[in-house]
Amino acid sequence: MPVPNARPVAFVTPENPANSPAARMRSRVYSQQFRDAKPINFGKRSPRKLAVHGVDVSRWQGEIDWAKLRSRGANFAYIKATDGGDHLDPMFKKNWRRAQAAGLKRGAYHFFYWCRTAGEQADWFIRNVPREADALPPVIDVEYNGESSCKRRLSPARVREKMQVFMDKLERHYGQRPIIYTAPDFYRDNLDGAFPNHPFWLRSVAAHPSKVYPGRKWIFWQYSGSGLSHGVDGRIDLNVFHGSEEDWHAWVAARST
Repeated sequence: MPVPNARPVAFVTPENPANSPAARMRSRVYSQQFRDAKPINFGKRSPRKLAVHGVDVSRWQGEIDWAKLRSRGANFAYIKATDGGDHLDPMFKKNWRRAQAAGLKRGAYHFFYWCRTAGEQADWFIRNVPREADALPPVIDVEYNGESSCKRRLSPARVREKMQVFMDKLERHYGQRPIIYTAPDFYRDNLDGAFPNHPFWLRSVAAHPSKVYPGRKWIFWQYSGSGLSHGVDGRIDLNVFHGSEEDWHAWVAARST
C-alpha cells in the first residue's frame, strides 16, 4: 500500500463521471472543527494544515452520535474491534454499522497481546470483523500496556516475527496490507527501520512525526488524545491523513477495488 504522493493523483474522466466507481466512492470531506482539552502548538507543520481528519474510538466513548461527529470533521474512523484472542469490544458491531450509515470511511483495529500466539489473534480478528469492500485496511496496534496482565517483553526480533505472522494472515483474508499503529517508545525499541513496505499510523501528540520518528513514512498521524467534539461525551483521539483531499479520494478508491 503506497503512501500518497505529495501531489494529487489525476483521474481519467469517464464518459459518465457520476456513475463511475471512483465517483461513487467519493464522499464529502468535512473540515475539522474539533476542540482540544490540551492543545499543542505544532508550529508550521500543524495537523490543521492537512485536509482529512478522523477519529479512533472504542467502548470508552460510549454511545456516539455518528452523524454529528462526522459533521464536525470526522471523515474516517478506526474502531476498536478485538484484543488478544478472546476479547471483542462490546461497542464494535454497533459502531461499525452506525459509522458506515453516517457516511464515514471506517476500519477496524486489533490490540495485540504479546502473551497470545499471533495466529490465534488473527483468527479472532477475522472471526469478528467483516470483510467488506468499502472498509479501510485493518490495523494492528502494537504497544506495551502497563495495565495489562501480560507483562512479557519480547526481543525486537521476536516482536517483529509475531507481527509478521498476524499481518500476513490478515492480508490474505482481507486483501489489504494491514496498517501498523504504534507509539514512540515501542517504535524506538522494536520497529525503527522495520517493515519498510507497510503503512504506519503514528502516535505523536507533542511534536510532528518527522521529529519523533525520523525517516519513517506514515499514512495516519494521531495528534491528540484529548479531542473534544459534538457527538461524543468526553475525550476522543484525533487523527489526520497524510495527503491532500484529492490524495485521500485516490487512496480510498484504491483500497476499494
